[in-house]
Amino acid sequence: MILVVGLGNPGPEYAETRHNAGFLVLDAFAGLRNGAFGRVVEFRPRLEFEAQYAEFEFEVTGKRERVGLLKPETFMNLSGRSVRAALAFFEVAIDGLLVVHDELDVPFGELRLKAGGGDGGHRGLRSITGELASPNYGRLRVGIGRPSLDFQGDIADFVLQAFALEEKSVLDTVLASASQAVEAVITDGLFRTMNRTNQRTVR
Repeated sequence: MILVVGLGNPGPEYAETRHNAGFLVLDAFAGLRNGAFGRVVEFRPRLEFEAQYAEFEFEVTGKRERVGLLKPETFMNLSGRSVRAALAFFEVAIDGLLVVHDELDVPFGELRLKAGGGDGGHRGLRSITGELASPNYGRLRVGIGRPSLDFQGDIADFVLQAFALEEKSVLDTVLASASQAVEAVITDGLFRTMNRTNQRTVR
């Protein structure tokens, strides 16, 4: 089984913010946003994971692979608690985990796949790494860029803001490309997909 985790904060006030890029990608991948890929996979509450969860099967090299989609509802700083509970319940090894999250150090509209590494100050990743006692899981980094020099506020204000109007105009294209990257990781593996995704600009 493969577990894909999207990071974000629960509640309508956070739904369209930059920090919820992980949730937005999972919604696009599940077909809940603009009917992506002709499938609709509904998320349902799973109290034991403190999360919204969806599951379906995927054809991978002639076999059916179970894919779980997890959106923790613990708030970002405690995301690891939800991820650890789901991995333990489904007996998924850490190399079967892909975490989708917003990334300040990647320009808006670009994607980066990565295996392991530090958390770069991202508290959701910090929580997951702490709970799993290992940073060795796959990450799909969805670029949100850094605020402009004239931005009034700090980084927390920036990531918890809604996307700017010019960003919203291409957001669905970005989410579709991120969804395709998730699908490619499932079917082709992380390292093979990294070589393609990390060279592509999504605009």
